This record gives sequence, structure tokens and C-alpha cells, in this order.
Amino acid sequence: MGWKSKKDQLIGLDIGSRAVKAGEIVETRKGNVLRRFAMAEMPPGVIEGGAIRDPSAAARVIQELFRANGLKEQNVAISVGGYSVIVKKISVQTMSEDQLHETIQFEAEQYIPFDISDVNLDFQILGEKEADSGQMDVLLVAAKKEMISDYVHLVQLAGLNPCIIDVDAFALQNVFEINYPDEKESVALIDIGAGKTSLNILKEGSSVFMRDVSLGCSQIDQRIVSVTGCTAQEAERIKRSQETVAISVSDRTEIIAGVVSDWCTEIRRALDFFHSTYPDDQIKRILLSGGGARIGEFRQLLSGETGATVETIDPFRALEIDKGAFDEGFLEQVAPQAAICMGLASRKVDDK
Repeated sequence: MGWKSKKDQLIGLDIGSRAVKAGEIVETRKGNVLRRFAMAEMPPGVIEGGAIRDPSAAARVIQELFRANGLKEQNVAISVGGYSVIVKKISVQTMSEDQLHETIQFEAEQYIPFDISDVNLDFQILGEKEADSGQMDVLLVAAKKEMISDYVHLVQLAGLNPCIIDVDAFALQNVFEINYPDEKESVALIDIGAGKTSLNILKEGSSVFMRDVSLGCSQIDQRIVSVTGCTAQEAERIKRSQETVAISVSDRTEIIAGVVSDWCTEIRRALDFFHSTYPDDQIKRILLSGGGARIGEFRQLLSGETGATVETIDPFRALEIDKGAFDEGFLEQVAPQAAICMGLASRKVDDK
């Protein structure tokens, strides 16, 4: 196929504490085609809790990922999450977008637990609350300036141009809307990464609850390390496979069960909050992504505790796949971890 780069073309770049993913989607006459998807491991300690501890080591991983996979485009979309980002739906007096630009800092101060001068603010007007109420709903996003500048610096250090900085939970919603366009039921989107979990509950297609919590797969690794005294790399292997000498199968099962039951408790809290706000509405479907989606014990426990159908999201579902470019099993295997990256890859340089 002859690809030509368009000015608004970009690459989705999901920078996690354990892995970096890059994805490229191109528009063709046949529809949107997945051109590239690739992953690379991030060495332990380089990024921790969303904070970039070693920018030059992280930049080298990104550069190598692009070089090894023939990714030529320099414009990228990245996303941020964790406790340094706050997303809240607020109600304000009805006004124009320009007026809101002038008053948003004042409006935001009541909702943001950080010093307002330390954050970058953005907003999206969602529309009038009720006719003649004089109020409108606004989605408010606040991200710590320091974190944003650290990620921008990292991307530039890798020789790339950060065009879009999104929020993990929005990227997740984006990938869901593209791949499941006919879904009208309320659904919970849950991405469990190495160090954090993003929750986004959608009702009639719009987000009604969004939160990031500091839970993730690295908790399993840490417990394995503390029990066996093995290295972080060995712990990762033990977590993924049943066969191991360093730890008995029953100990491994017990560690995983303990961690995933914590995840379930946190998710149930979010669902309870949703039910208390919308008592007539049931969440019958949960779509999982991230490395945690691959843990069978977790999927079973979550389904049992919530009574919902628990599935793994397919972020490639709406895309044409160039069969020659990918090993069939590879995309199936990486699908859960590709969700946020694909949500970013479907953006264009100038869209909001």
C-alpha cells in the first residue's frame, strides 16, 4: 500500500511506568487502517507513580521503539492520568465560551484541591442543565503544570512533537465510542495499568463518573518480590505464568487473589456511587483494558462481585488490519494494553 503522511497525521503514544505503546492509524478509501502498533518495556524505576524519574532513559526507550518499528511521524498525542489530573463535571451560570474562559479559574477554585496557579485548566461545555434553569454543565479538567511540562519535555527529548495532551480516561472513552458505536446501555470502562487504574462510567454515551486510583499490576509484582526476594523482572514472569520454582502455585494464587480483591472493592465503590446517583440504572457490562485485563482471576471475581458481564475491550475492532503487517496472534495478545494508545492514535493534530 502506498501511504502518504498528512499534515494532521499523528502517532498515539501511551507512556506507562512498565511499557510504552505507539500506534498509527491512517485514513484510506477502505476506511481507517491500523498501520503500526508496537510496544517496548520501560525499565523499572524510570517512571514511578506517573512521575518521570529518569527522562533520558525514558526518551531512549521511546526513540528505540520508533526506530525499531519504522515510525517516521514526529507529531504525537500523549495522555496523562493519576492524582495529578482532576476531571469534574460542574454546573455554572449559562454563558458563552469566551466568558467562561475569563471566569473558569474562579469557578474551578472551589473544585480543585491544588493551588490554582499550579495547574493547567481546560474545559468542555456539555450543554444546558434543564431548559430555563440558567445553568449549564461543564466538564472541567485540571492537570498539574509540573507534570505536563515533564511529559512534554520527555517527548521533545525523544525528538518528537507533542501535539495533543489528552487524559487517560478520555482516550479510553474515545476508543470505546469508535469501536462500540451502537452501545446505548450504561457501561463501565476500566483500564488497569502497572501503577494506576482509570475508571470511566458512561451513561447514554456521556461520562458520568471518572476517577483514577493508585492501584495496578505492579502491586502483584511487589508482593511477589517481598515473599520470594526475587528481582522485579522475575516477579513479572511469575505473575504471568503458573510455572515457577521461586514460589508455590498456591502462594502465587493467594497473592493475586489478595491484590485483585482490592481492585474489586475500589471498582464496587465507584459502581455504588453510580447507583446512588442513578438508582434506576444498572451497569450490566464492564469493559476492561490494560495489563490487569489479562488476569483471569480478576475477571471472574469482578463478574461475581458486580453481577455484570466482564469483557476485555477490543481496540482494533473498527479498524481494517493490514494482515501482512501483523502476526495474527500478536494483536490479540496486546489488545487490552493497546486501548489508551489506540484512543490517542485516532486523534488528529488540530482536534479538541
